Amino acid sequence: MAWNWQQRDWPNFTWEAPRLARAETLFAQGAGVAIGAGKHLGEAERQALAIELMSHEAVDTSAIEGEPLDRESVQSSIRKHLGLAGQPRRIRPAEAGIAEMMVDLYERITAPLNEATLHHWHRLITNGRADLADIGRYRRGGDPMQIVSGPVGTPRIHFEAPPAAQVRKEMARFWAWLEETGPDGARPLLPLARAGLAHLWFESIHPYEDGNGRVGRAVSEKLLAQGLPTPAITSMAGTLLAHRKAYYAALERGHADLAVTEWLLWFAAKAIEAQRRTLQQVEFVLAKSRFLDRLRGQMNDRQERALLRLFAAGPSGFEGGLSAQNYMRITSAPPATATRDLGALVAMGALTRSGAQKSTRYRLNVDVEDVRSVEPADIL
Repeated sequence: MAWNWQQRDWPNFTWEAPRLARAETLFAQGAGVAIGAGKHLGEAERQALAIELMSHEAVDTSAIEGEPLDRESVQSSIRKHLGLAGQPRRIRPAEAGIAEMMVDLYERITAPLNEATLHHWHRLITNGRADLADIGRYRRGGDPMQIVSGPVGTPRIHFEAPPAAQVRKEMARFWAWLEETGPDGARPLLPLARAGLAHLWFESIHPYEDGNGRVGRAVSEKLLAQGLPTPAITSMAGTLLAHRKAYYAALERGHADLAVTEWLLWFAAKAIEAQRRTLQQVEFVLAKSRFLDRLRGQMNDRQERALLRLFAAGPSGFEGGLSAQNYMRITSAPPATATRDLGALVAMGALTRSGAQKSTRYRLNVDVEDVRSVEPADIL
């Protein structure tokens, strides 16, 4: 099988731009709605939202690669990089590195993307790794770079990247294309087409020994933001994690051809879904502010601590809901006190209750509209 980079016309990707037109319009409109909603947030709320988005993005982009990180540790590291106070925690190198990369991405979202930035991100996401020969630079030598699955004896090759000796030349063409297709370039592209092509192209080159997925998703995040009149964060990683199997399958199909309309439609649908999830997060922060204002003075310290922990879990809340055992772990309350506290929160209208006895679960009584999956057929 010939991969895309082995084909005669590489890297001249082709796509049907009219089929993306509605998606580009929806994306621009969604960005405007999110920016407008964000204007209702106070400074403290905007900062809290940014920290939430960065920490979720850091954890989710790592989870796509099968690397679990502690969300609270990542968030603590982000706060430290922003110069904010926080609870002292033991933070592993991987958590500190991805946290710093996210802060750099978000704080310098409008800064040009260049090779130095990419190498810096790679150094950060490989923080603490002793098993890599090439950190903060393109891969050199060694065996072919392959993405495989299945048994060792009979692996399935999902993709094979260009040889290491070819990487620098391939990346030079990638950088030239990025400059040419930027908002001020000779052939500007709309944000979904440019970010989607850049992600597929970068992953096709696979320029680093490891960490290409996380760096590639950061590239697409930056390009999506820079393609809008007012740069806005899309936060793609959480949506791609939710559709991880489909994401890998779409990339694999994209690696096999230079005609990439179907990949771009899939990428566009997920970008719009991610954008809606980010808007949901903005609305959730606004709801949190109103919610806590309404209950101020009615709750004890334990109850407030538990509610803040529930809000920190995001619009979806705890998986399976909050149990009395969860409450006791969060607050150190004994069983009888936990039962009283939870009953009082239900009576206040702060929580809803479902189930009975040991199956009783509690959820925030906050009305935030769910975000459904967006598929290519929805944006055509």
